[in-house]
Formats: sequence, structure tokens, C-alpha cells
Amino acid sequence: MTDEASPPNEDPRVLELERRLADLEATTAARLLQSELKAHATKAGMIDLDGLKLVETSGLKLNEKGEVDGATRLMADLRRAKPWLFQGASSSSAAVVPPASQPSAKRATEMSHAEWQAARNELLKRR
Repeated sequence: MTDEASPPNEDPRVLELERRLADLEATTAARLLQSELKAHATKAGMIDLDGLKLVETSGLKLNEKGEVDGATRLMADLRRAKPWLFQGASSSSAAVVPPASQPSAKRATEMSHAEWQAARNELLKRR
């Protein structure tokens, strides 16, 4: 008869590998948490990401999707508490209005012969 509740494996190699796996999982989760916080801080307009060192991360958790629960609220609270760390919110596109300029007439030296003749005829019609 076999015993269904077998004693835990006491092999030192297995224990070492389990410890290393747990350390690796903890390190990976911490790096993912920092990466998510940096993304939220950048989106919120944080000027210097060193400001994230002021954030207490011990209570933060990653959800099933790998996102930080409450990160948006955390950045809003940090913006209220330390507004000098932030500038205006950024967007993914930096649309800039083109500078206003007067339309200039095309010079005769920039025209083909056919264009020049058409422009000359148009001027002569106006006289």
C-alpha cells in the first residue's frame, strides 16, 4: 500500500531550485510593477521618473492582466501632493499647428515653359 501523503522532497537541489524560482518570480513581479508605474507616470506628465522613488510600492499589486491596480489614482494623488514633479499631461501624438505664412506666387524661374505661357496669357487677359 502506498501512502498518499508523501513527505516533502528533501533533496537540496530541488529546494535550491524552488528558492531560486521564487526569487525570480518576485524579481520579475517587482520589475513589471516598476515598468507599469513608469508608463503611468510618463502618461501623467512626470518630468523626472526619479520621482517614483517617493512612491510607496509595498501595497501595490498586479492584476491578472499585469497592470497595477489603482495606478491612475496613485498618480493623481502624487500630482496633488507633489505638483512640481509633473508638467502638462502628455499624449501619444505631438500635433503642432503649422506656422502661418502668406502664400507666395510661383516665380517664372520655377515654372515650366507651358506653365509660364499659361500664367503670361492670364496676365495679358486682365489688361
